Amino acid sequence: MFNLVFKYTGKYKVAAIITPILMILEVLFDVLIPYIMSKIIDVGVNGPTGADINYIIKMGLLMVGLSMGAMICGGLAGYTSAIASSGFVYNLRTAMFKKINTYSFANIEKFEVPSLVTRMTSDMRMMRMAYVAIVRHLFRAPINLFFSALMVYQINQSLATVFWFAIPILSLGLFLIGYNAYPRFKILMSKFDDMNSKLEENFIAIRVVKTFVREQFEKIKFKKTSENVRDFQRKAESIVLFNDPFFNLVMYSCMIAVSWLGGNLIINQMMTVGEFMSYLSYLKQILFALIMISSIMMQIVFAQASVDRANEVLNEVIDINDIGNDDNLVLEDGSIKFENVSFAYSKDAQKMALSDVNLEIASGETIGIIGSTGSSKTTLIQLIPRLYDATVGNVYVGGHNVKDYKLDNLRKEIGVVLQKNVLFSGTIEENLLWGNQNATFKEIVEACKVAQAHDFISAFPDGYQTDLGQGGVNVSGGQKQRITIARALLKKPKIIILDDSTSAVDTDTDKRIRQGLNKRLSNMTTIIIAQRISSVMDADKIVVMEDGRITDIGNHEYLLKANEIYSDLYYTQLKGVSE
Repeated sequence: MFNLVFKYTGKYKVAAIITPILMILEVLFDVLIPYIMSKIIDVGVNGPTGADINYIIKMGLLMVGLSMGAMICGGLAGYTSAIASSGFVYNLRTAMFKKINTYSFANIEKFEVPSLVTRMTSDMRMMRMAYVAIVRHLFRAPINLFFSALMVYQINQSLATVFWFAIPILSLGLFLIGYNAYPRFKILMSKFDDMNSKLEENFIAIRVVKTFVREQFEKIKFKKTSENVRDFQRKAESIVLFNDPFFNLVMYSCMIAVSWLGGNLIINQMMTVGEFMSYLSYLKQILFALIMISSIMMQIVFAQASVDRANEVLNEVIDINDIGNDDNLVLEDGSIKFENVSFAYSKDAQKMALSDVNLEIASGETIGIIGSTGSSKTTLIQLIPRLYDATVGNVYVGGHNVKDYKLDNLRKEIGVVLQKNVLFSGTIEENLLWGNQNATFKEIVEACKVAQAHDFISAFPDGYQTDLGQGGVNVSGGQKQRITIARALLKKPKIIILDDSTSAVDTDTDKRIRQGLNKRLSNMTTIIIAQRISSVMDADKIVVMEDGRITDIGNHEYLLKANEIYSDLYYTQLKGVSE
């Protein structure tokens, strides 16, 4: 926890340093108040010459001044601690977000999306509360304890021995509670991840849930997950619940012992009433400080599980990086070469997703990739922009190994329309500008016409300013595909990859999109992954894949005669329909 505090407080260090200074001043003011009160009783009220009104007024005003000083310092400390804690969380959350954005696909797959959301929201809240406890109370409580104990010792040394017995007992109890609570809270946070995962899945697929009338099933499933969180929360907090009763037991035992011993000292005239009253005030401050320390330690225990989860994100080793690569190296052309490439999604995988792939694509060629579901077509093209790195062999783009490029230099020259189309909240135009933020409206319209998106966009009342909603929920699957194709075209890349990007449009629209692409992409290397033979039959070369291997390469006429997989697909999809 403390390492993160020091590292990510950043420019808010001044506020973080001022806060404990203010807390120390508040403690000093608070500690002096009981001492002044004892003087008012022993000197102003029970003095040798009777009541001294002037002394009482003077010391009373001093007490009011000390109280005002303590209040001002406490208020300012609250303000500065809020600045420091919110700044700390801002810096930490920003650092985590930046780190996640450097993750490769393999890194991201280690953390579920709901878990990352929880780590950047709920975990941040826990750490912020712990941060406030550290900069405010972790300084205030020990200092208050020290000065109050010092005053108690000066008032009466024999009564002070009560605390030398109490403090070790409290420390041992606090350690045992924290030691047993920490692992339970760490498990609890993982259960929150599971619950959030179920929630996200349900909310995203709410239309499917309603279509299949599965609301009741989802309610039962969520109830089980929620009960699981409840049960683990109960287990975790059942340990912490011992904290307050234990401290109350020790606190009241101390008060009883002090009251009995102090009463005897007053009877034996070894202690004045004023000293005893101030002693009780200091006793309350000491016990309050001990309870505060206990609360702080518990807060840190709660937060430590969140700290560990944040460190997991920050310390994740990125398996794809461009450190040391040439900033000036850019793609000279759109040529691609796979040289003895094999790939597995994990080191422990028993089977390669791709095996012994050798493929050369000339710059400007149009390549079709076809194969059955699960033949690793998408996996193959994800190696080109280094979304993954080849496990064995090398991938060359533009005449250079993809690992030699800076990732930005490589990816900005490769346009990818992924199999799962993703749009963001905002207008259609704002989504299209992801392809090229400097594109003119004329260029946007031209790209949309090629992608057969202009007509349906123009039909909307707000046209290109139509709000898409979260994830593009306000457009159909086919419309979403055409918008993402237009977005990729605006990038004007040297290589464009269309991963089954027209699967949701009708065959006529698919044909018009291909005709538009042939005109627009004449100088680009085009890779088309498709389930439809019609989408790839006009390509310069067609790659047939099966079980992670390339089984054949050739044009439509060659494959129709020579490749059984291709010919079966063709006759199933086209020949039978025409007959």
